[in-house]
Amino acid sequence: MIEVLILLIFLSLFFDFVNGFHDSSNAIATVILTRALSVKQALFLSASLNFVGPFIFGTAVAHTIGTGIVAPGGITMHLLIAALVGAIAWGLVTWAMGLPSSSSHALIGGITGSAIVAYGLGGVNLAGLTSIFIALVISPIAGIVVGFAMMITMVWIFRKQNPKRVNFVFKNLQLLSSAFVSLSHGTNDAQKTMGIITAGLVAAGMIDGFSVPWWVVVLSATAISLGTLSGGWRIIKTMGTKIVSLRPIHGFCAEFSSAMVILFGSLAGMPLSTTHVVSSSLMGVGSVERIHAVRWIVARKIIWTWLLTIPASAAVAAIAYIILPL
Repeated sequence: MIEVLILLIFLSLFFDFVNGFHDSSNAIATVILTRALSVKQALFLSASLNFVGPFIFGTAVAHTIGTGIVAPGGITMHLLIAALVGAIAWGLVTWAMGLPSSSSHALIGGITGSAIVAYGLGGVNLAGLTSIFIALVISPIAGIVVGFAMMITMVWIFRKQNPKRVNFVFKNLQLLSSAFVSLSHGTNDAQKTMGIITAGLVAAGMIDGFSVPWWVVVLSATAISLGTLSGGWRIIKTMGTKIVSLRPIHGFCAEFSSAMVILFGSLAGMPLSTTHVVSSSLMGVGSVERIHAVRWIVARKIIWTWLLTIPASAAVAAIAYIILPL
């Protein structure tokens, strides 16, 4: 039992690390591509705030991951390990392809796939899973709407200003917006790992109820920060150059609007996809000037990746549950 628990913790932290370098692009792509910060400066800023985020805004998302997807009493370490295998595999495949996919979707798909193999559809908490799916669907729409509205507001406010001055102002403001995204990303995404580890501790009988231990918070925050420091240049390039041509005002509006959506979801206990929210915010911001400013061919590929993430990670997790000798 102890060896299996150690394996679970290792895989959880590896998932957290992959999440960090896969999703580092969410917070820093625009700030790098608009040259507001160098790559090293942006990665250090993002990693630092990824670490701080989980300590500030509670563990509501961790509770949702650990208790809201599988029917009560159905969580086992075998199920959790298979779910992590599915989520990690999908994250690495999409990273290799340079596509911004969702670690949240991958983990939820992994847990759902392994739970269905273990118990059938009755093993899934349909009410909890439905609320998570609704949040995952609504959040990108919110990203587009809020990004669009914020860009219109900024264009109207600065409509009579010299373009060079506007670029200078928003290049500096991007430091704040990038920091805000990093803080909200750490808040939401590190909690997913906390939820898995804590659920494993409960399943192993190490703790009596679902309460995230302080050392789990520290380990999860550290893993996602180290992953962020390692970067993910392929996805940074996609996020920063292939969706829409960026100027500092675009970067600020996309980052700030997506951070607001993500932080709201974190406080509500919803495991949102940082990748989806930031990508959709970029689409909303880019479509303000003209709808053709968004490179919809690239956007379509990203959306297809979103749609495939849950079934693909669920399938890998299901296979892992069957073949793993636990």
